[in-house]
Amino acid sequence: MVHSFLLIGQSNMGGRGFIHEAKDVDRERLLVLKNGRWQKLFRPVNPDRVMSGVNLAESFAEKYSKEFDVDVGLIPCADGGTCLDQWSVGGLLYDNAVYQTRLALRTSNLAGILWHQGESDCTDSRQAEYCKKLKVIMESFRKDIGEIDVPIIVGGVGDFIKNYHGLNDPAVVNEQLQEFAKNDRRSAFASAKGLSDNGDNLHFNAKALHELGLRYYEAFKTVYDKDRVFVEKSSPDDAIRSEIESL
Repeated sequence: MVHSFLLIGQSNMGGRGFIHEAKDVDRERLLVLKNGRWQKLFRPVNPDRVMSGVNLAESFAEKYSKEFDVDVGLIPCADGGTCLDQWSVGGLLYDNAVYQTRLALRTSNLAGILWHQGESDCTDSRQAEYCKKLKVIMESFRKDIGEIDVPIIVGGVGDFIKNYHGLNDPAVVNEQLQEFAKNDRRSAFASAKGLSDNGDNLHFNAKALHELGLRYYEAFKTVYDKDRVFVEKSSPDDAIRSEIESL
């Protein structure tokens, strides 16, 4: 049985940690959705840009797989540089994420949604309305995917963003993210406090992303339904499993 997680947001969910600096993870039971099928986990998990690298979901998935004793499938839909308005209901990014998740649901059970976005909204004109807009988007994701109670984990924006030209201190957006999580019974906030960038004041480095993924997992454990019963699905079947293992 595959438990899947939708990955959405901007570049720090896409992952910009340098692969040569990354700690490896046990990939034995980790999968990535590609062309509607589950493939053995590869790097970069979310190749939205040529500079894509290590993803926070790698350490999250490894921890989840070991503790729940299941295969974990990642559904990469993050897109670097995007602001919250570009994730609005009915937009291209939103519709793509819904479509990819519906494909994944044919052969997996959706166990959660991992969101990291907000850097592009650390501006005077965008930050104040962040929580209100995020609530609408996430409620619609749950409805359109058909998973009303699926847990949603949102991550904090790195403190180093305040040193990036043109962006504000992330305190307001982080407060908005925490407010969203506080008022949604199946959501939790993973702090990025103390984590380092990769030298550009914008993206977490590989070590930080590994730690952030573990923080996402600890946040997830506070809101998941311990009594949830997952439906047995034919994924991956023996032929696909054999193909995955041969890669």
